[in-house]
Amino acid sequence: MRIIKPCTYTVLSLALPSVTQMTMAQDAHHSMPMSAQHESPSHDSSHQVMQIGIESSQMKHPAEHAEHAEHAEHANASSIASRAASAQHPVDHKREHGGQIYQATEIDSRWLNNADGRGRLKTEIESRIGTDENKLFIKLHADKAESQDADYAAQVMYSRMISDFWDAQIGARYRVDEHQVTDKEQLDAAVGLHGLAPYFFETDAYLYFGTDNQVSFSLETERDLLLTQKLILKPYLNLDVVLSDDSAYAQKTGLSSVWLGLETRYEINKKLMPFIDVAYSYEKGNQHTARQAETGSEKQWWYGVGLRLKF
Repeated sequence: MRIIKPCTYTVLSLALPSVTQMTMAQDAHHSMPMSAQHESPSHDSSHQVMQIGIESSQMKHPAEHAEHAEHAEHANASSIASRAASAQHPVDHKREHGGQIYQATEIDSRWLNNADGRGRLKTEIESRIGTDENKLFIKLHADKAESQDADYAAQVMYSRMISDFWDAQIGARYRVDEHQVTDKEQLDAAVGLHGLAPYFFETDAYLYFGTDNQVSFSLETERDLLLTQKLILKPYLNLDVVLSDDSAYAQKTGLSSVWLGLETRYEINKKLMPFIDVAYSYEKGNQHTARQAETGSEKQWWYGVGLRLKF
């Protein structure tokens, strides 16, 4: 009994402060508002857990955190440097959006015969160079009837895009007519349109203004109809209208000439294309002047073969 009593006294003396502290904590808890009782413990505990997790992660992997920090600093520095370089040297995207310069040349040569067996060689060369918005067109034309001298024409046009499918053109045409005794060489101003008419008809329309009140209009239009990927039909129409002409070798006013044809070509590749051609022509003739006698109109069929080159 003497041994038990001191032990009991010791245990009670140690437990009494703990019980007192627990009682005080419970009283304080009951005196707090309900919102504080529910919010504060969870907030403090979650914050402590997060802080402990971050500190433990940093203590476990210090090298990885240093590497990530270095990488972030390097990325930020690169981004700032690229923005500064873009501000000082803005990138020009014209080459990626139609600003590049391109060149294309087409040579079209055909030999035609009429019902009387008379032959005619017609050659057209067209070259263009420039961008989608601004181009230079160079056109050469030669027309030689059998046993006669050839007629030549060269045309240089500046072309400016005015819509998605049309270019406005202005330039000059130089022509040589060996049938005339005088004034064989003529120089005309030219304005016109080049583009794609409705239903995909590629069209060239020009007005020409020359000396001696020579004003004329020409229209060339054509359309490709694919039978296969290589066999293609192309109906075409070429016409000339004389609006006025007071020259010594004047043509009759009105519809002066018409060529209406159908070309059937086979594209061996995009550079070499042989074809056959069937066409109907109408020519009104010339007026009576001091230099020439009046001539009547001519209507005839033409047929033949040709070769087109592109490069």
